[in-house]
Amino acid sequence: MKTPHLLNALIFGAIALSAFGQNQSASNAPASAAAAAADTKSDADIEKKTVALVDPLKLEDPAKTGRVKEIIRTHLKTVRDWHNSHPPESVPAGINPTTGNRLSTLDREVIADSAMPKSVHADLMAGLLRELTPEQVEMILDKYTVGKVAFTMTGYRAIVPDLTKEEETFILPSLQQAREEAVDYKN
Repeated sequence: MKTPHLLNALIFGAIALSAFGQNQSASNAPASAAAAAADTKSDADIEKKTVALVDPLKLEDPAKTGRVKEIIRTHLKTVRDWHNSHPPESVPAGINPTTGNRLSTLDREVIADSAMPKSVHADLMAGLLRELTPEQVEMILDKYTVGKVAFTMTGYRAIVPDLTKEEETFILPSLQQAREEAVDYKN
């Protein structure tokens, strides 16, 4: 197994899955009323996602629940705002140095999003780890990425039925790392 290539493929795949299916407006005419309505809808969507991420934990302390929701809400809004203020067009058109192919819109979007300050992710993880157990943080990350670690691992086992324990021991942490990185991309 070519370890560096597999890790790169896993990380890019997780990012692409996370970025796939985003709402992209074809119009760039932001009327203030339409922009305000879009912000209100986006904030409502973020609140709905925040509740869906935190409520299954069944935290008994309402203050802790509020803090965890605020950590996640802040992260989601920061990721959204970064994404919206750094469109793919902000990345110069060019070629992928690995393949020689022209950069696609998705490539450019991933590049723009990946330039987000590392503190955004660090703040999310530090906040979650301060408030939750490692198992609860795993649950949150799994929900952020709709269970892609287990789904992908099951796929690997189906495709490669003779997957060795050593390969599984490499793949699972790689998928978990890709999942953690994928939460910082707008979806």
